[in-house]
Amino acid sequence: MKKLLIIMLTMLTLASCKQSSTPMISSNTIAELLQQITTEHPTLPTETVEKGISQAAALWCAEDGTEADFRAFVLENIAPTSEDRLILFNKLSTALEALNGTNNMLSTKLQMPMHLVGDPLTNVDYILGAYTPFSHLSDDLFQNKLAFIIVLNFPHYTLAEKDELGASWSRQQWAYARLGDLFTSRVPAQVNQDYAEVYTAAENYIAGYNIMMGHLLTEDGEHIFPEDMILLSHWNLRDELKSNYADVPHAREKQEMIYKVMEHIVNQTIPDEVVNNPAYDWKPYSNTVQHSTSSSEAVHYSNARYQQLLDIYHATRAADAYSPALPTAIDRNFEGTMEVSAARIEELFTTLIASEQVAQVGALIRERLGRELRPYDIWYDGFKSRSTMPEDKLTAQTRKRYPDAAAFEKDMPNLLCGLGFTQADAEYIASKIVVENARGSGHAWGAQGRWEPSRLRTRIPAGGMDYKGYNIAIHEFGHNVEQTLDLYDIDYYTLAGVPNTAFTEALAFIFQKRDLQLLGYPYQMDDNTVLDIFWGAYEIMGVALVDLKTWQWLYAHPNATAAELRDATVAIAQNLWNMYYEPILGTHDSPLLAIYSHMINSPLYLANYPYGHLIEFQLEEHLATCQSSAAFVKELRRIYTLGRLTPDAWMQAAVGSPVSVQPLLNAVDGILSRK
Repeated sequence: MKKLLIIMLTMLTLASCKQSSTPMISSNTIAELLQQITTEHPTLPTETVEKGISQAAALWCAEDGTEADFRAFVLENIAPTSEDRLILFNKLSTALEALNGTNNMLSTKLQMPMHLVGDPLTNVDYILGAYTPFSHLSDDLFQNKLAFIIVLNFPHYTLAEKDELGASWSRQQWAYARLGDLFTSRVPAQVNQDYAEVYTAAENYIAGYNIMMGHLLTEDGEHIFPEDMILLSHWNLRDELKSNYADVPHAREKQEMIYKVMEHIVNQTIPDEVVNNPAYDWKPYSNTVQHSTSSSEAVHYSNARYQQLLDIYHATRAADAYSPALPTAIDRNFEGTMEVSAARIEELFTTLIASEQVAQVGALIRERLGRELRPYDIWYDGFKSRSTMPEDKLTAQTRKRYPDAAAFEKDMPNLLCGLGFTQADAEYIASKIVVENARGSGHAWGAQGRWEPSRLRTRIPAGGMDYKGYNIAIHEFGHNVEQTLDLYDIDYYTLAGVPNTAFTEALAFIFQKRDLQLLGYPYQMDDNTVLDIFWGAYEIMGVALVDLKTWQWLYAHPNATAAELRDATVAIAQNLWNMYYEPILGTHDSPLLAIYSHMINSPLYLANYPYGHLIEFQLEEHLATCQSSAAFVKELRRIYTLGRLTPDAWMQAAVGSPVSVQPLLNAVDGILSRK
């Protein structure tokens, strides 16, 4: 997953000062300033000037000065010509890159003890990790008026305006518009800092949520998992479940036990003592525990999982009053950050998970497995060529190749060459990425300044990188390549990046699906690959809808307790399951869709994955037309240097059509017709 920092409080919305409901600047003053400026500088576009003055006025508070001060500020700081505006833009871009890069560098350093394998964590590590050195930056830039200079000369365009006007904009106009997205609200530094603290606490909670698989017991007292196996929830549990579609000992029994563990996590009926603690043996079916060296038993439970989410909700809600145009975290996430409405996301996802193709693919999986489907078959892995390969053989190969992080880092140029990059390009990109051994499942942390590396964090055990870790590392490597191309090779700094994180997930998926190719096995976009994308979208769309609907419930019940939130989340997951998943996978009232850890440490992020699957498929279809690996890489580089356009504008430029579920449904229809 791509690393997110202060996810919700950096979502951009047009806002006015909370301190007063009466505008500081009158409409007469705005009109007079517009008339004076357009008369004195007739080459300036009237609409842009009007937007800039009006938006600056909306953000001007009593602490910023009087109305006369505002008038003087506007007349002194308006860029009078297009040439002056370009000079100002270039100066601001240089300054912003310095600020963003330095902030990123400090955050990376302060959080490093928590994210990377090393000495045992102390209270100081947690305090430093939660500290955000630049939390006052927005306040500072409003106080010294730099934020107002940006707003005045580079006004904000709404999503609707970008969608309407963007098709005719030049690259420079897009860059100007993205600069206009920077200062559209005035969230106090304390609100940002409070959110950073609860967000970091949730990250730490999830990073330490390990299940000691070697201490799980069947009801007969048998250990069926390796003694030293430790799996992080939910990522490693899910991946271990997937690996048991291969012909391995106790495969079905292991899958059933993991499913039971997941139910306990979601329902919070898991004993506290068995989390990240090897001192207890646990029978998940009877939910009984036994101390490994004594007769003492432990039966302590808590709602800590949902308390973390509740704390994030309250910290996030504190920003709502400063964002009247998009007054909830849901609005700011979808219409603000993703630039796709929550209603549109729900429509896209529901169209796919309710489609007749789901039942048909489910029947195909049932036929392949030779049994009725179970809820965990939502993660059916048989459409991947590696599903027929014993994972221990793949792990032996990856452990030999990657005994530590340094070995993976050294091999990155070879991996890129394996995808078709030239040696020069491969070395150029790899030189801007470092690999580090993560405490948790890992993530990709991108650079913000063109002097920093992107960081690939992945979990590497003492015996070397196992196949699960390798598969995740290739996913994160895809993020890092995107982070490098659309920062270092972008034409305008304010366009650095992609429209939203779904687009970086798409490239990560493209890399991840070629993990075996990079180990020397062949890859092609065949029927199984299409079905794998489809089934993966079906799974994660339901999970993302649980995430969204849980937040909708929170806003409808702002005074809820952690226990009430737990019950509501489970009910939401069960209702979605019964409607869209039980007809295919069976089991009434399964809570499985609520297992994802992202719900706790990256709220409202999950929609990026299925949205990314749709983007991935459209990109794969487009890239499949490339006649050679060199053409594939050339097109990949072109697409991933389009920069931060809006989603549909980016997709239109990339593949010639907007984001849609229909291409994937059509492809599945074609495959099923041949079966």
